[in-house]
Amino acid sequence: MTAKGALPSHVRVVVIGAGFAGLGMAVNLRKHGIEDFLVLEKSGTVGGTWRDNTYPGCACDVPSRVYSFSFAQNSQWSYSYSRQPEILSYLERVAEELGVLPFVRFSTEVTAAAWDEGAQLWRLATTGGELTAQFVVVGGGVLAEPAMPAVPGLDSFAGAAFHSARWDHEVPLAGRRIAVIGTGASAIQFVPYLQREAAQVTVFQRTAPWVLPRRNVPVSERTKAVYRRIPGAQQAVRGMIYTQMELQLAAFVGKGWARSVGERRGRQHLEKQVADPALREVLRPRFALGCKRILFSNQWYPALCSDNVTVVPHGVREITPTSVVASDGTVHEADVIVLGTGFRPMEIPMARCLTGRGGRTLSEVWGDRPTAHRGTTVHGFPNLFLLLGPNTALGHNSVVLMMEAQMAYVIGALKALRDQGASSVEVRAAAQEAYNAGLQRELATTVWARGGCTAWYTNAEGHNFVIWPGSVGSFRRQMARFDADAYELVA
Repeated sequence: MTAKGALPSHVRVVVIGAGFAGLGMAVNLRKHGIEDFLVLEKSGTVGGTWRDNTYPGCACDVPSRVYSFSFAQNSQWSYSYSRQPEILSYLERVAEELGVLPFVRFSTEVTAAAWDEGAQLWRLATTGGELTAQFVVVGGGVLAEPAMPAVPGLDSFAGAAFHSARWDHEVPLAGRRIAVIGTGASAIQFVPYLQREAAQVTVFQRTAPWVLPRRNVPVSERTKAVYRRIPGAQQAVRGMIYTQMELQLAAFVGKGWARSVGERRGRQHLEKQVADPALREVLRPRFALGCKRILFSNQWYPALCSDNVTVVPHGVREITPTSVVASDGTVHEADVIVLGTGFRPMEIPMARCLTGRGGRTLSEVWGDRPTAHRGTTVHGFPNLFLLLGPNTALGHNSVVLMMEAQMAYVIGALKALRDQGASSVEVRAAAQEAYNAGLQRELATTVWARGGCTAWYTNAEGHNFVIWPGSVGSFRRQMARFDADAYELVA
């Protein structure tokens, strides 16, 4: 197969997306002798979120040693926490060196995929033509659809306005008045860069986040040489980092003794970096550590203390052609608006395109309560597998480890079908319901349910459809064996 030419009429497996999940799945398929597959990628290159997010300062807040594939460890990371260009280069190198690129069809967006019960296969429509597949693996992830705030007047703004995930590098920023809406994981990375360029930066903050210090140090050439020459050394360091991060789960579950330690560290970080007591009070979090995503930065607070930065501790009421009006009625003139308003995890683009048995799309089945069995399969959608599906995100460790566990589970399912001569596999409704009921019981005792905040992890009723409440190790153990008893196999 090549990345060019007409699509075949049929393949055994279609993988949607060529980011971390899609590339990892492709590598695993090849490793297990499955080469009758295609990776369909809507863009012209691999990389997923690390291709799309190019805002200044974009970096990972998980250590590089664990935010990478176990089967493609990189001895040449420049920093302990990698920046976007280096992560993208890593993914490009993995795709090339592990022989995945010939299986990728670029600029081929899946516009519809419907399960054909009679033929026991998926019928897919793409911008490059139509094809069928016995199995579909979705590697699109939940952080793909930018959340555009429903602020009156946004379309009337006369200057440039863009979301951080769709950064407009053509817009001049030097000497401009820039309004930033949002104080989440992206904003704490790009605001320090804007502060150095802009004449004035106005940051609109509805809720002050917990911000902890981050020790991001360069990796020395000597250390790189050791990793390159002694692979076991890098594996040992990866293991130590993994274990340290697993221990951090204690801050999110249980009685919260570890959470109090983290909160004390966060308060000390705030007090050390923000001398003005009035600003410090504005920036003080008012919910438990971990209820919302914990942020890591040594530059965020100093940037907010700068003379050319103003923090408005309110949401936005409306936008005029020349200004942003806060919910307290204050008017702030602006030349540029940058939206750091995150993503819509319930609005996975592919969920609108996937139609299962009965003619209902995955979006329609889910509504505002996305659920899946082990975050991977959904009743009513035979031969469909989700990577980083509902309740597979983490607050304490690397999601790459979760992806790899799911990839092994998918391979187990494919082998089970082959061994039993079956054509399709579908999780039983009772198994899916029981699994998710157990998940919600566990989540009800965690900081995500009791932390006193409203986070994007939950819907309006408090149903947490994003977070895995346990350790990575526990998830990997449950995914180590395909639980065929939870499924109905059709010959």
